[in-house]
Amino acid sequence: MRARARVVAEADGRGGTRLTRMRGETPLLLRRTGPAGGPATVHLVGGAAGPLGGDDLRLDLEVGPGATLCLGTVAASVALPARSGAGSRFTVRATVAGGGTLHWLPEQTVAAARCRHRTDATVELAESATLLWRDELVCGRHAEPAGEVEVSTRVRYADRPLLHQTLAVGGAPGWDGPAVLGGAKATGSLLRVGPDAATAPRVIAPTAVRVPLTGPACLVVATADSAHLLRGYLSGAAGPECGPRCSG
Repeated sequence: MRARARVVAEADGRGGTRLTRMRGETPLLLRRTGPAGGPATVHLVGGAAGPLGGDDLRLDLEVGPGATLCLGTVAASVALPARSGAGSRFTVRATVAGGGTLHWLPEQTVAAARCRHRTDATVELAESATLLWRDELVCGRHAEPAGEVEVSTRVRYADRPLLHQTLAVGGAPGWDGPAVLGGAKATGSLLRVGPDAATAPRVIAPTAVRVPLTGPACLVVATADSAHLLRGYLSGAAGPECGPRCSG
């Protein structure tokens, strides 16, 4: 299956955000879920199971000056295998203008056994843009081994590289060893970019740490024995100062 979706958010001139374009195709169905007059909250509503092997999905996000877009999903995404062995791909491209804010807070991606999935995200931030970006990966469903998943995130701020990280599970030998996940079932990260994001390094939990990046940004990385515990680490690290957020 091949599907494309796009969201364009612009300031409405009255302190809120309007969606000037919101278009999706199954399974990337979009619904505005927040109240009018404030930040725009949009959720992806899966119109089909998956991503399934062979799927090629793409989501484009554009946030204008002074606009705020919070985007989440209503449920976890389960990457499923194809009988043919074909892989699936989910591509996200986001641009945020100066003074704009984007919060990307989807539910977890679950790497079902025998899947072959890749998520590739690229974010371009203008100077003075604000970003909150969360990625969470669960290695297999209950009592099953993880499939092969690779999650790659590239972020640029004011035309300069800010972050490029890639995590691959279920493939190369040693991916779940002590140098990578250490046998943890879930792993994730939370990136904050903005004027108040820079912070000193901090150990949040035995398997979670917050580190500053070069620029107005910090990154939390964590592993945990469950998706619930992982969410707690990342949510606690975000703190109430993060401002408007998607539910979840």
